[in-house]
Amino acid sequence: MGQQQLLLIVLGILIVGLAVFVGISLFKANAVESKRAIITNELINLASMAQQYYLKPSSLGGGSRKFTGWTIPSELENTAAGHYTVTISQDSAVILGVGNEVVTNNDSLKVQINVKASSYRTIIIN
Repeated sequence: MGQQQLLLIVLGILIVGLAVFVGISLFKANAVESKRAIITNELINLASMAQQYYLKPSSLGGGSRKFTGWTIPSELENTAAGHYTVTISQDSAVILGVGNEVVTNNDSLKVQINVKASSYRTIIIN
């Protein structure tokens, strides 16, 4: 083979290798973002449950305008996406979702939601 043909083969291998690397990077980024969206959706569901508890009278099993006493249902504490913990005060609840997906080194996906009586705020930690 001529020198020009060998150079074209090496150049082709480099381009294919770069394309594979970029493809793998994009796939991993998409997988992480998808997992983060799943955790956020589950947190919004839990926030809705907490708000329902807050608004429900105590005679019907609610909190009578207090978050105190609300817990995450046991079947929703650990899901395929991650596990969830809650910190309760009288007028708010903070739910933390830690995903099963490891992003960098030993850091997992973490999303927090701050729940008030009529609103919630999502914070992406990692």
